[in-house]
Amino acid sequence: MKTNTLNIVNGQVMYNFFKEKGFLKGENIISFNEAMCYGKTSSSIFSAEFVETRSKVHNVSLDQYKNITIKALQPLLSKNFDKLVLWFDEDMFCQINILTILAWLDQIDYQISVTLVLVDDEFNPIDKQIIHPKGYKGIYKQVLIQKQIPDRTLPHSLQKGIQLYVKYLDYDSDLMMYIHKHGELPEEELLLLLLANFKEYGLGDTQYIELIRANVKGEK
Repeated sequence: MKTNTLNIVNGQVMYNFFKEKGFLKGENIISFNEAMCYGKTSSSIFSAEFVETRSKVHNVSLDQYKNITIKALQPLLSKNFDKLVLWFDEDMFCQINILTILAWLDQIDYQISVTLVLVDDEFNPIDKQIIHPKGYKGIYKQVLIQKQIPDRTLPHSLQKGIQLYVKYLDYDSDLMMYIHKHGELPEEELLLLLLANFKEYGLGDTQYIELIRANVKGEK
């Protein structure tokens, strides 16, 4: 009997790459178009409150958020799969997205283990792990709502991503100190430096521009 496998990749860029290269050809692939490491969230994942909160974070309408993020996730939300494989990078951005998906699976009491494939910058697989979602809803709340590092032993990449996430907006974090130290640089130049020097965070142009403007230019 053929297994209905659902592959989730981190974002539209990886999705387009997989499609163009014919990788996982014939299998179901969807993208998780979010940046859960940035901005507020809700403890009830993918609920109406969650959608409203996240749409405000991204400065888009509810309909825009649903079209960009929720619509792409329908094969996941409809639970129309027998096996789930996650394809994500090792950086903080991806790891917090992984945590969100695992927490949602725990939220719906999903009882089957999930395969996590870690990829490098060119989307080549570098490691594979088997994770059971049980308990990840509590970890999600502890990390994304309370901004605390959980005591539970987690996969190394996830543990590292959480440690970076909990502290990266602190004034004395390496990232924030770098932004303040180089605040006199033109915005575009500082952006390029952040992208080059802080790859472990995995943040993109949009997040860095907002951080620069909020912490250097005095904009809110």
